[in-house]
Amino acid sequence: MVRIIADSTCDLPEQLLREYEIATVPQHIVLGENEYQDWIGISPEEIFRWSDENKTTPKTSGVNLEDAMAMMGPIAAAGDEMAIFTISGKMSTTANVFRMAAEELGISEKAAVVDSGSLSTGNGLLAIEAAIMAREGKRLDEIAERMERLRPLVRASFIVDTLEYLHRGGRCSGVAALAGGILKLHPKIVVKDGAMEADKKYRGKLENVILDYVRDLEGDWKAAASDRVFITHSGCRREIVDAVYGCLKESGCFREIWEARTGGVTSSHCGPGTLGVMYLLKE
Repeated sequence: MVRIIADSTCDLPEQLLREYEIATVPQHIVLGENEYQDWIGISPEEIFRWSDENKTTPKTSGVNLEDAMAMMGPIAAAGDEMAIFTISGKMSTTANVFRMAAEELGISEKAAVVDSGSLSTGNGLLAIEAAIMAREGKRLDEIAERMERLRPLVRASFIVDTLEYLHRGGRCSGVAALAGGILKLHPKIVVKDGAMEADKKYRGKLENVILDYVRDLEGDWKAAASDRVFITHSGCRREIVDAVYGCLKESGCFREIWEARTGGVTSSHCGPGTLGVMYLLKE
């Protein structure tokens, strides 16, 4: 049997983690002298409050070796194999940590570590596809091979409400952040080749910007796999999320439309009010 593991930044709703039997291993968030596990003991809202009070972005760190081994060891001991999904290796050391854990445990042949080349539910989309294959009785090598084909088909992008968090984290200049605030600019951030890149810049109120962003994606949806799509956000107003849901439903391109909240690690870097639409293209 092949078991599916993902790091906590997959940001999948609890319902889907249970349905597809995906186990998660937490990344970490450091607020001053206090360290927390992603999704455990601290909410994104508390992180935003701390960040604004201290005028800094929290530090985050990937899955640690001990946690990875604690998850993988019992699975291997039970005679099962595992496919492990991580945030892009250009953003985190997590993929390498899982590889090191497999080597330490002497189970490298039983563990396929898949660097998703993406983030948040972009990673989660791959984990779900792998879980479906595992249920069908596919071998580990078959799953790993298909994930290599699917990885470049992940479409992950998002709109940020404020550039301040990206600026604090060193991902945009102070001048850009200041200009963005004054001009009400909201950049579209696209994950490409495992890294985040600024794409089109939108201007105006956030609710209008997000709907413009979603409409700009519509041409791509005809080439999308119809199984599912994620509206992934860090705490947008209900009416904005509902409007995006309405656009996706009206398109008729997706059978399942899921809303997902980002956990503490993802939220730490993008800030409040961020929203993205994540899906796979057809093979």
